Amino acid sequence: MESKEIISENTVPLGMDEHLYKVLVIGDFGVGKTCIIKRYTEGTFSPNYKLTIGVDFSLKTLEWDSRTKVNLQLWDIAGHERFNHMTRVYYKYAIAAIIVFDIKRLATFESVLKWLDDVNQKVMLENGSSIPIILLANKCDLDDHQVDQATLDAFCKTHGITAW
Repeated sequence: MESKEIISENTVPLGMDEHLYKVLVIGDFGVGKTCIIKRYTEGTFSPNYKLTIGVDFSLKTLEWDSRTKVNLQLWDIAGHERFNHMTRVYYKYAIAAIIVFDIKRLATFESVLKWLDDVNQKVMLENGSSIPIILLANKCDLDDHQVDQATLDAFCKTHGITAW
């Protein structure tokens, strides 16, 4: 009788590399952080989400190539001011951040610098450099955008944001 190896969804086949990366998803409340994460990790969309209290996280597993499995741990950090005192704890061990703003609400774009400063002050890579940051302009499918492409290009270049 021939033996067969049984591999569950949660195991990594021999010879395969597995990586876990913690990515922060931050920004003001109501910009759509939870919605973006649920859409990416579960493939679902709902226009109705409750306010995130503190932090929540989701996992997205990617088969990077035939030998590499990547687990993205997306940390959904509450955007409400009353939870800001906890960000140092939540940011620990992050290797990247996504700052989200609502393209229809200029005040959320103006808050990006506050979030950028918060991340740069509280977390860095092992080599001492800043973690890479991506700016995500959410709700682009809706009309009446408050920020244009040229402004975003210049803003990212000026403030060292990797991309938008």
